[in-house]
Amino acid sequence: MIALDLVSRSTTDVDVVAMVSSEGELLAPVPFPAVLSEALDEVATLLGLPGNWLNNGPSRDSGGLFQSGLPEGLLERAHGSDFGPHFQVFFIDRVDQVFFKVFAAVDSLGVHVDDLIALDPTPEEMEAAAQWCMTHDPSGGFRSILTSMFEQLGYGDVAERL
Repeated sequence: MIALDLVSRSTTDVDVVAMVSSEGELLAPVPFPAVLSEALDEVATLLGLPGNWLNNGPSRDSGGLFQSGLPEGLLERAHGSDFGPHFQVFFIDRVDQVFFKVFAAVDSLGVHVDDLIALDPTPEEMEAAAQWCMTHDPSGGFRSILTSMFEQLGYGDVAERL
């Protein structure tokens, strides 16, 4: 979000939800390829960053975002940037950030809600995000927290449709 100038705040890491093959297919980012892991360690040492500054935690295990299903069209909306001849990074589009922030905010409010508010999603984006989130956690408890959060954020009409 910071790279696309969607929010302005400091952070200690960069989340990785997927990798892209040379054929343009999304891949689980687990484990990182050895050459990437070596480069990450070198960058961390040179810049004094924590060892997990590039973090595949969101898609690390069987319940991760990649494994549970990313929003349809994520890669097509992503913003690619080349960093030298052998490294390309795709920054997730604002719409997909809304999806991920809604999901994260239900679990742990705080900065995720602040980011969501800064993204200023439309009611349609919030409803689409909620529908996607409920495919990842269809439990009644999740839906209840999601609905309550939407009401508190001023999306009561959307909450009623969930």
